[in-house]
This record gives sequence, C-alpha cells and structure tokens, in this order.
Amino acid sequence: MLKIKGFIVIFVLFPFQTILSQSVEIFGKVQSNSGIENIHVINKTAQVFTITNKTGEFRINVALNDSLVFSSVQHQFKEVVISSNIISTKILLVKLDEQINELDEVVVGKVLTGDLLKDIANVEGDPPINFYDVGIPGYTGRIATQSERRLSEAGVFKPQMLLGLLGGGVPLNPILNGISGRTKMLKNRVMIERKESLINTIKTRLSKDFFASNPLDEDLRMDFFYFCADDENFIKYCKNETDFKILIFLRHKYKQYTENLEIAND
Repeated sequence: MLKIKGFIVIFVLFPFQTILSQSVEIFGKVQSNSGIENIHVINKTAQVFTITNKTGEFRINVALNDSLVFSSVQHQFKEVVISSNIISTKILLVKLDEQINELDEVVVGKVLTGDLLKDIANVEGDPPINFYDVGIPGYTGRIATQSERRLSEAGVFKPQMLLGLLGGGVPLNPILNGISGRTKMLKNRVMIERKESLINTIKTRLSKDFFASNPLDEDLRMDFFYFCADDENFIKYCKNETDFKILIFLRHKYKQYTENLEIAND
C-alpha cells in the first residue's frame, strides 16, 4: 500500500516538475520615470535577448530560475530571477530606477556678483562671430575626416574621361589618381575609418549587454569586433540600425567566432 501511495505521489509531481523545467514565453512590462523604449532584456541563462517597445512591453522565453537582466543607459542595472509564480502567470512587471550621475560642481569662467558694473568690468574679450552674424551661408553638417577630404580632392575617375582629354576640358587629377590607384587606396582608407568609428560606437553602447549573455575573454573582445567588421555586410547590418538588429548580427558572428576558436585550439 505504501509503495502504491509513493508511486502516486511521484506520478503527480513528475508532470509538475516537467512543466516548470520547460521554457515558456512570458509577457513583461517595464515601468520607469525615464524612457522605457529600447531597454535591453537579456536571459543570461538561455542566452536569448529582446528589447522593449515604445510602451515598455516585451516578450521573451524563460524557464524556472533563469536570470533576466534589464539594462539601458538611463537606468540602473537590474537582474530578476524567474520564479514559479512568474512561470505560472506568464506575466512579469519590472520597476527600473533612473540612473543618476552626479557630477562635482565646476565653476567655468568668471563668477557673477549681481552688480552689473562690476560684472561688466570682469568680462574679458569679445564674443565670437559666426557666419550667421554676418549673413554668410555656412555648413553645419558633419565635418569630413582628412581621408574623406583627400578622396574628394582626388576626384572620381570614369573611363569616358579619357575621351574628354581630346577636347582639353577634363581635369587631370581624377584620371591620374584613378590610373595610379590612389583613389582606390583612399576609398579603402575611408572605409576602414568608418568601420573603426562604427566598431567603437557599438562597443561603447552594446558591449556590456552583449557579453553578459555571450561570454568571451576580455583580451579577445576587441578581436571579435574586428572579426565582425571584416564581414562584407557589417556596414549594412549595423549602420543606423536598431540595437536589436545589431545584437542579432553580433550573435550570428559570435557563433562563427567561437567555432573558429575551437578549431584553432584543436
């Protein structure tokens, strides 16, 4: 009789434990006084991730005792362990605290006393004049790098320019630079600089969150980013894209990188 009762208890508990160990999709919502869109939600245990939408909502697969990490620039880091209650309700509400960076007080320039005559006497120099002050049109876009300026000066070589030489109305610089290979060299240099800039941007913004769910030795991380930059689609998938799309690309390259490491170690 005792054996039968024991068997019944095991029979009842087994499906319950099986359910808890399975991965389920939960619905979550982030609450905060700051922006709640594009917050990174990372399942460190299962190594999957997502981001919140404009209302702070997200969906992600979890299992019992998985660790969810919530991270963004404007919020304090928070980690939540998935409980049986979350598994059963499939709902998670997370309150994030705003990240406050307190800076030391810095006094710049002269300290004003409130006495107009004294304050005027303490002011040195004339205010700078810009092109708006004198009515001259000016450029306010991104300043070109030295390599970009040199590429612009080199000009773009087109084969039909050779025919224009007969009339003498075609500049020689684009032709000479194209034939000598200088234009191609400058284009490669500009591309390398753009990749370097994009690598540094991604590394600063996403490195912490990405390596939280995709572990890699500290001394290999920069090599990994250069490995990503070598991909012919690096600019296409990472330039002006959302963090979510960039993380998907990095995850794809991470699998390739770790496979290469295993082959090299063997």
